[in-house]
Amino acid sequence: MMNYREVLEYLNAQLPMFHRIGPAAYKVDLGNTVALCNLLENPQNEFRSIHIAGTNGKGSVSHILASILQNTGLRIGLYTSPHLVDFRERIRVNGKKISKSYVAAFVNRYRSEFDQIRPSFFEMTVGMAFQYFRDQQVEVAVIETGLGGRLDSTNIITPVLSVITNVSMDHMQLLGNTIRKIATEKAGIIKPGIPVIIGETQKKIRTIFSRKASECKSTITFADQTYFVRNIRTAGSRCRNLTMDIFCKKDLYIRHLSSPLPGLYQAKNIVTIMAACEALNTRWFHISKDNIRKGVRDVIRQTGLAGRWQILSGKPLTICDTGHNEGGLREVLRQIDSTPYDHLHFIFGMVNDKAVEKILEMLPHKATYYFCKANIPRGLDAKELALKAKGFKLKGSAYPSVKSALQAAKKKASESDLIFIGGSTFIVAEIV
Repeated sequence: MMNYREVLEYLNAQLPMFHRIGPAAYKVDLGNTVALCNLLENPQNEFRSIHIAGTNGKGSVSHILASILQNTGLRIGLYTSPHLVDFRERIRVNGKKISKSYVAAFVNRYRSEFDQIRPSFFEMTVGMAFQYFRDQQVEVAVIETGLGGRLDSTNIITPVLSVITNVSMDHMQLLGNTIRKIATEKAGIIKPGIPVIIGETQKKIRTIFSRKASECKSTITFADQTYFVRNIRTAGSRCRNLTMDIFCKKDLYIRHLSSPLPGLYQAKNIVTIMAACEALNTRWFHISKDNIRKGVRDVIRQTGLAGRWQILSGKPLTICDTGHNEGGLREVLRQIDSTPYDHLHFIFGMVNDKAVEKILEMLPHKATYYFCKANIPRGLDAKELALKAKGFKLKGSAYPSVKSALQAAKKKASESDLIFIGGSTFIVAEIV
């Protein structure tokens, strides 16, 4: 019998994990997931679920929606990926992480069958989440896709609502090299007769979602056509909170909604969540404005969400964010521009299967860079990254680790400077 530590080693070493090794871990069909869930007697059919996909924002939307639903008094499961620090972050019930003993018992019980099915890390984790949610008798589970949608392991569920936040260029080697191809993969979570919310109206791909919804006879709502955010502003010590007014068409819907997630890009996620709550209210649940207020306000405490424009310290102001593709980094850079500072110290690393050049050309020239590599096989070598960055007139040095890069930045930065850590979820994971 393996203990918890040995089980984690087994998961990481024996089973391919996309977030560590990249495309080699990606499966081209749902056969393994179907076989695994059949082995577990299809636990995913024992609770209602909400399915959330998208290039950016799906993690924030998943956590906030779970927090809101938790405030209605329901028992809520939450499945997200990747984790930042602890594997158990991926699977929660009412915010509480799955126990180490459950993780170990699950793998030990089915190890011989796993060796026959040969599921990936992600497939096994999805099966574990579904079984845990059944065993914990959750009433509804918020399920975030891992990659894409159509072929994602989570896509064997039949949810009560599907949500697609937005589409940006990411994972092109797997999902397609155009925005329309990627959107088609995301649209794969739309199910017959199941309503779907699209967070952002993007002209190039709107018809892809509308056509798929029509084929499935599913009602489709573009959230930003109904809900709007006005009077958005940061507040609190070191601007640690975001407040905003929510409008439904022309009418004020919620005044002074307060969020502990100070990223300005969260306004887009809130719009998506408002539309999702409306859809759920008309079909399955009763979600009051008070539930929404408290759910948004308490999202960090109730779900453990981290790494979203997270303020780590002041003097110098030190912030991290998991934005890592063109769309996500564009929002991050916009907020950096709106943040007062004397000089920017940018701790930056990437994984080796991203469009490095497209990201580098976005980055500001007036900054000192501290290039580093996350401690995963998929990380891009810091010296190689620094060399590529030099071609884009980005000045800085390579460091052997994320922590050494942060230490160097702290030594050089004055109290009025800004230290930002980002470029990859795995860079952020090493300092939160």
